[in-house]
Amino acid sequence: MPTTARTAPSATTTGVTLRPAAGAAGAPRSSGFWVVGAVLVLLMLSSSVPSALYVLYQQEWGLSSGMITVVFALYAVTVLAGLLLFGSLSDTLGRRPVLAAGLVLAIVAMGLFAAAQGLGLLLAARAVQGLAVGLAAGAMGAALLELAPRSRPALGAQVNSAGPTVGIGLGGIGAGLLVQYAPAPTVLTYLLLVGAFAVSLVGVARMAESAPGRAAGRAAGGRFKLAPHRIHIPAAARGRFAVLILTIVAVWSVGGFYLSLGPHLALSLLQSTNYLVGGATVALLAGAATAAQLLLGRTEALRTAVLGLLGLLGGLALVLLALGLGSAPVFLVATAVLGAGWGAAFLGSFRALSALAEPAHRGELTAAVYVFAYLAMSVPAVLAGLLTNIHGLHRTSVGFMATVAAVCALALLATLRLAARNRTEGSTA
Repeated sequence: MPTTARTAPSATTTGVTLRPAAGAAGAPRSSGFWVVGAVLVLLMLSSSVPSALYVLYQQEWGLSSGMITVVFALYAVTVLAGLLLFGSLSDTLGRRPVLAAGLVLAIVAMGLFAAAQGLGLLLAARAVQGLAVGLAAGAMGAALLELAPRSRPALGAQVNSAGPTVGIGLGGIGAGLLVQYAPAPTVLTYLLLVGAFAVSLVGVARMAESAPGRAAGRAAGGRFKLAPHRIHIPAAARGRFAVLILTIVAVWSVGGFYLSLGPHLALSLLQSTNYLVGGATVALLAGAATAAQLLLGRTEALRTAVLGLLGLLGGLALVLLALGLGSAPVFLVATAVLGAGWGAAFLGSFRALSALAEPAHRGELTAAVYVFAYLAMSVPAVLAGLLTNIHGLHRTSVGFMATVAAVCALALLATLRLAARNRTEGSTA
């Protein structure tokens, strides 16, 4: 793998000096980086909030586990639609306007959630939310790489991978607290998020533009043409991409299961009726993931991915043991180990993948990564939800974990071979 895998590009790429966008004069590069990081965390936080509320929705509206996973999967499907339709939009239109549009859609989605009194508006809210995330995903990933502090160029990839886990963890525990202890949690939770998104929108409006294509278009004479939007993987990088994307699939299959059915499984094993338990389970998974990412932030990318895959395999084995014993303590330990592996595997694979595209096509490649991530998050979760209606939550969970373990083993073997080939070629990951 090229040596660029260990560094993010500087502010000057392909001979074009990136300048702040209109209205962002004087906005420091670092402040824009942290604004985008906050938007990433907030969008992921809002996406995990319904997970803590699903048990409440299920009880109040009489929804089956299969329908809950359909609601969850609709979000992932609309994220995919946003990625496929607008994945490279920020490469040509610019990061700022695409992020702003995503935030406006997120505000609309929160309003729909707050107004929901049944399945119809819940589905509509989840769909709009997914479109918001899909629209913003490529722009967020690319902007974080472009705006990373020059003194810490690897921070862009680190925040790209840690942001989702931080957001998911905060969303799970925050929503769990509100559901258990706050009045009208299915309304208050989303109204708080409306305010947070509105503040973020102001920050995005003031940040610097970083897209090389947008800067080049402005330098060429100010007339801007909207290019076709596509998901693109450079031909020379497709072999490495195929290897690394196996890890993404394994990581987000686990994430999808925990975000859809994890709270139900935790309540069952812990024999609890406290809604905070479901949110805390998601938070434990994501918190352990974030801790692992912070600990391994300076470790070489493929080595980090290998360590993460080993952690995933260990965590999955412990989950299977917990299910076999019916042990809540073992399940909690298993979730922590699984989360640590999840975080490390995502960090390592994303850092390696982020080096595979030229700056002008970074949004396209980032969007491609998220396409696979959301497919892995949605399709297995829906299948698990449907099988739960037939075979029960316990048996379905055992089958799911065993299948994901097989994918992890395959990804581990492929990643080890890639690392060995890189050493032979004298490259670094």
